[in-house]
Amino acid sequence: MQNRNVLITGAGGGIGRATVALFAKNGWHVIGVDRYPFGEGFPVDGKFIQADVSRPEELEALFAQVSASTTMLHALVNNAAVQVAKPIIETTIAEWDEVLASNLRSAFIFAKLAYPLFKKANGGAIVNVSSVHAVQTSANIAAYAASKGGLLALTRAEAIEFAPDNIRVNAILPGAVDTPMLRAGLGRGHVGHGDIESRLDNLAKKTVNGRIGKPSEIASAIYFLADNDQSSFMTGQAMVVDGGATARLSTE
Repeated sequence: MQNRNVLITGAGGGIGRATVALFAKNGWHVIGVDRYPFGEGFPVDGKFIQADVSRPEELEALFAQVSASTTMLHALVNNAAVQVAKPIIETTIAEWDEVLASNLRSAFIFAKLAYPLFKKANGGAIVNVSSVHAVQTSANIAAYAASKGGLLALTRAEAIEFAPDNIRVNAILPGAVDTPMLRAGLGRGHVGHGDIESRLDNLAKKTVNGRIGKPSEIASAIYFLADNDQSSFMTGQAMVVDGGATARLSTE
């Protein structure tokens, strides 16, 4: 099989690390991007680039490094995200702009800059990591929800425009997954005010299958959408991976 190349943003987070590991395990050449150092464990034959995806001025230089590492790209995983957990009236314009720039604008820019590399590969797949907050949300997380809803709409638009070039675009909507971002956001009060384990237990009870997801489970779904051998007839779709949380009526 031809060596396949994947670019993963937010590579140092919980879902990002699991995704990097899974693609590498399956023989892909992995290029990872994160605003913080990755530390140990990045694939030895891959390439890690430290950059802030919310800063457009850094991204062209980033893609110069990507182009130096590979002549073509077969998959792009837009996973980078930040979250501000505040009521709307307490969220500053700067915080709002930071969330939208990191979570939504970066995906738009990465798609544009990756396009020539996809063309050289005669197509590929973009996986946008959205969230269940794109379709059902809660209090004190408006900027994040808006960014993830926008990412879902962007996915559909990209799927239509990129189809003639054999580039598929899909979104994954994770629910509660045990990541540093999820743990940091447990202070919003939506799952009680006990210790961290009590809050995690309360959150798990809100899913149909009674537990929180693992980053590796989301990585598997991302891989499915990126791998043309498995999902070649899927584009413009939103795959919800949430333990059944959105299947249950909120009034139940």
